[in-house]
Amino acid sequence: MSPEESLWRFSLAVYGRPGVDAACIDLQDRLGVDVNLLLLALWAGAVCGARLSGAEAERLAAEAAAWHRPVVAPLRGVRRHLKGIDGAEALRQAVKAVELESERLEQVRLCRASGLRPGTPDWDAAEANLRRLVPDEPAVALLLAAAKHHQGE
Repeated sequence: MSPEESLWRFSLAVYGRPGVDAACIDLQDRLGVDVNLLLLALWAGAVCGARLSGAEAERLAAEAAAWHRPVVAPLRGVRRHLKGIDGAEALRQAVKAVELESERLEQVRLCRASGLRPGTPDWDAAEANLRRLVPDEPAVALLLAAAKHHQGE
């Protein structure tokens, strides 16, 4: 399995755990943290055993923003705008599918920019990576538990 596929599968599994989606969206909306960057940081430690430096985190955040701002964010805005509009649910679902594909492509870009490959998990690194992005956030424990559950499957 390629590193990009590993990251995407990991992300879908972790994001699908109870409460993770709401926690990630809260961090995104409240702190402006890119969900894909959070998931990459978690994957970096939990799957690759890598601890991201401050410079690496900043470089990857810039890489995420270069795709997220012009592509993902506008699609998300359209999808959210269409919610609840009579007769627009089919269009909303189509936009949602395109938005999900844009998220996957963002992760491909992030994975390639990181140069990481699956290796030996390091849970301390996973936590440190998350705390570099969202210090003092209770959601870190939820994300770590979801990743550990995924690794145990």
